[in-house]
Amino acid sequence: MSNTCFAVGARSGSAQKETVVLSESSAAVVTATLPAVQAHGEAITGRFYERMFDAHPELLNIFNRSNQATGTQKAALAAAVVAYAEHLTGGSHAPWGPILDRIAHKHASLGITATQYTIVGRHLLAAVGEVLGDAVTDEVAAAWDEVYWLLACELIAREARLYTVAGLAEGEPVWRDWRVVARATEALDVVSFTLVPADGGPVPSFVPGQYTSVAVDLDGGRGQQIRQYSLSGRPGADHWRITVKHVRGVGDAPDGMVSTFLHERVGVDDVLRLSPAFGEVSAVAGEGPLLLVSAGIGLTPAMAALEHLAATEPQRPVVLVHADRAGAAHAFRGELPRLHAALPNLRTALWYEDLTDGELAGVTAEVIAGRVDPALIPLSPDAHVHLCGPLPFMNTVRGGLLRRGVPVERIAYEVFGPGMLHDDRS
Repeated sequence: MSNTCFAVGARSGSAQKETVVLSESSAAVVTATLPAVQAHGEAITGRFYERMFDAHPELLNIFNRSNQATGTQKAALAAAVVAYAEHLTGGSHAPWGPILDRIAHKHASLGITATQYTIVGRHLLAAVGEVLGDAVTDEVAAAWDEVYWLLACELIAREARLYTVAGLAEGEPVWRDWRVVARATEALDVVSFTLVPADGGPVPSFVPGQYTSVAVDLDGGRGQQIRQYSLSGRPGADHWRITVKHVRGVGDAPDGMVSTFLHERVGVDDVLRLSPAFGEVSAVAGEGPLLLVSAGIGLTPAMAALEHLAATEPQRPVVLVHADRAGAAHAFRGELPRLHAALPNLRTALWYEDLTDGELAGVTAEVIAGRVDPALIPLSPDAHVHLCGPLPFMNTVRGGLLRRGVPVERIAYEVFGPGMLHDDRS
C-alpha cells in the first residue's frame, strides 16, 4: 500500500462509512507474525523512536518527553499497533471507531500533519526489520506496511475533518496566542489560568470534556513541549480557563516540565500558545440523570459540565462524585455552594483519604473517608456517566458500574496521557 490513502482518504469529506479490510494475503502473513511482533512490541517502538528522533530531532517538540523517558509512550504505541492488527485480522472484536477518534483528536490538538505519517511509517517499519531481523521477509514487510497505512489513512481522514470543523485551512498552524488575564490558586499545587485571545478575536466555544493543547518554550535549550489541559470553565463565556496541577516527581523522577513552567513562570499578561478545543468525549452527553465521577485534577471536565448545566439545564439531575487526598487538595471546593444553589437537583458525594478538613459549609454532601467504593456511588438506573482521573481509579469505578448494570455505551471517560482503559465487565 505504501503511503497512499485512496479509499480511506477519499471519504475524508463524506459521512459515508466504509469498511477497512486488510488484503487476504497480508492478513495471513500478519496473523502468522503477530505473536512475534507482540512479544517484541516495546523493543520495536523503542527503536522506532530512537531512529525517528535521530533523523528528525524537530519532532521532539511534538512528543511528550516525560512519557518517552518513562516508557509509557512506546508501550502505548506498541499496544495500539498490535491491537489494530488484531482488529484487522479478526482477532479482536472491540469497537475501533472510538479508539481512532480519541487518537485523532489528540493528534489534531498537536497539529499533526499527513506528511508526518510518512516519516513515522518509514522508521516504524525499519525498526520492525532491525528488531526481528531475518524473520522480516519482503512479504512480511509488505503486510505490516499495509497494516500501518490502513491505520494511518483512517487517522488522516479523521484529522482532516477535525481541522475543518475547527476552522483551519489545510496546512494552517493550530496554534493561537492567548493572553493570561487572571491566575487563581484553586487548591494545594493547583492553579487556574483565565485566558483571552491575544488578537482580540472571538472566543471559540467548546463541549464540556474537551481540552486544549498548551505549547511552551522551556529554558536551557530544552525546546518546545506540549501538554493537554481540560477546559474547566463555562462554554460560551468570553474567556477560556485551564486548571493545572503541579506534577511533583516521585523518587528519582523530576517534576513535570510543563506544569512546573506554568506554575513558576506564567502570570497575568503573559502569552501562551493554545490549540483549538479538541476531544471526542462530552461530559454532558445524553439526556436525563448524569453521573460525574472524578479524582484529583480529573475534576476539571466535571467543573465545565456543572458550569454549562447551571447556565443551560439547571433542572437536570446530576450526581457529582469526587475523590481526593483531603479537602485542602480538592480544587474548586469553594465553588460547590454556588453550583448547588444554581443546580437544585445536584447531589454531591466526596471521598477524602484524610477527613480532617472534610466539612464544607453551604453544601449538603456525603463526605466519606477512604477511597471511592463503586458499590456506594449514588446511581440512577438510566444515568449517563462521565469518568475522569487516574487510570487505576477509572478502571475500578468503570468495572464496578458495569457490574451494577450500567451499559458500556453510557459510560464515557477521559484519559490523560497515552493509556487506555481495560474493558473489565466481570
